[in-house]
Amino acid sequence: MKRKRPVDAWKLVAVFSAAMAFLCLPAVLAVAGVDDVRETPRSRAVVEAHTEALSEALAEQDSHLGAPVYLRLTKDPAVLTAYVANEEGVYEPFRSWPVCAYSGKLGPKLAEGDMQAPEGFYSVAPGQMNAASDYHLAFNLGYPNAYDRAHDRTGSYLMVHGDCVSIGCYAMTDEAIEEIWTLMQAAMGEGQKSVPVHIYPFPMTAANLQRHAGDPNAAFWRSLAPAWEAFEKTGHVPVVQVSGGKYEISPAS
Repeated sequence: MKRKRPVDAWKLVAVFSAAMAFLCLPAVLAVAGVDDVRETPRSRAVVEAHTEALSEALAEQDSHLGAPVYLRLTKDPAVLTAYVANEEGVYEPFRSWPVCAYSGKLGPKLAEGDMQAPEGFYSVAPGQMNAASDYHLAFNLGYPNAYDRAHDRTGSYLMVHGDCVSIGCYAMTDEAIEEIWTLMQAAMGEGQKSVPVHIYPFPMTAANLQRHAGDPNAAFWRSLAPAWEAFEKTGHVPVVQVSGGKYEISPAS
């Protein structure tokens, strides 16, 4: 009787990684460099359904649908908040939604297949918006960013999407992703080239940083804190750059 040949470990890892990418990437049709958000009948229906209510709500806080948007997400508590610029250009909190599910625990994503959702500073351009997602609607965070690459972090197709199920991504309810999508598409339609998405493990207060001071990720988390603090003080999204493998935070110009 012929003995079966054992499957190589690297092949199992490759198959697992491919499955992860497939699950988080549901039919990405949009590509980087596209100036306009690609639409589908579904996305057009979503925008039509939410435009009036969002426009009325934004008008109440001296803003409008189409004003620049900034997204900030924390894992603990698991919440995504949309900030929208008012007529003076100051970003005001508009609406928060619970994150239905995310993969892993507190701490950044390090490698393909590690079951971690990323932390750090990301940016979503129109070409990263996916109106044809199997998970209702989705946008690609752009992981790995320059910092991630400088630290040899790997992974792909890390999304924020609907359908409330996650394998590596941040999953929202369909209602939440519809409102977020409508805000982002309107802002891009009025000229916002990309929407910043800042992802933190928790609110970057001194008390929280001290509480987690003994964590192996503490130094990384401290490197994120200046951006949180700058936004809290000014209401303007700080400029984030990467130099020498480190985040550099400077005030918005």
